[in-house]
Amino acid sequence: MTKRGARAFFVASTLISALIFLALTVDSHRQFPALTHSAAIDASVIAGKNVWHRNNCINCHTLLGEGAYYAPDLTQITTQRGEAYLREFLKNPSRFYSEERDRRLMPTLPLSDADITGVIAFLGWVSKIDTQGWPPRPILVKGSAVPGANVGAPVPSAASADPIELGRVEFNSTPPGCSACHSIAPGVNIVGPTLSGIAATAAARVRERDYHGHAKDAAGFIRESILEPNAHVLPGPTFSAGGRSLMPGDYGQTLKPEQVDHIVAYLLSLK
Repeated sequence: MTKRGARAFFVASTLISALIFLALTVDSHRQFPALTHSAAIDASVIAGKNVWHRNNCINCHTLLGEGAYYAPDLTQITTQRGEAYLREFLKNPSRFYSEERDRRLMPTLPLSDADITGVIAFLGWVSKIDTQGWPPRPILVKGSAVPGANVGAPVPSAASADPIELGRVEFNSTPPGCSACHSIAPGVNIVGPTLSGIAATAAARVRERDYHGHAKDAAGFIRESILEPNAHVLPGPTFSAGGRSLMPGDYGQTLKPEQVDHIVAYLLSLK
């Protein structure tokens, strides 16, 4: 290639590359409002973002893969744990974590109820951003390393159309994020109680004298626990607060009936 040809090739390739970069930039900005749900950014989200920055939360936590790596990534924390849990956690982290047991302890920050409401609104908005799979493997919330947990890992596809298999996939998906709070390992409580042997536990619980729900059998109890977590509240330092369950109470609206059916079928298989 002659010098003239090389010069022409350089100029042409540079212009083409610049045009492609410009087109991709324009297309990205065109999609940002839909991908980030920017229309949902209201005063509470902005207030929560300010609380987040004022307390330097990014020094320990990552959002969208950005930040420090001392504590878990919080991109999906609202769908993994729910508002009730986050509110109680932010009031008193030591209720859920112990430096002796977990080798770390989040400090109790001087947050007002309004601050906490704002932070939850901010993290709720973050959780709805279409990250297109990023980060590929976030730092995991507590419990992910115990047997049976799958938090943060790619959700395996169902091996068949069997309801139990479909339920296993639903259980490990976010949302609903069941495995972020419930272990299926015996004796291992994450936030909610272990679901090891839940079929037998549920069948026994509906026969107990202090049972307050309206289920008649194990399947009914499990379904009730998903859709109406306050029908029968288990006492426990991380299970409830003020007589109300810390489990999200909106699964009746966020899950399709067939998803609930599949999860019930899966949990009934945990003998």
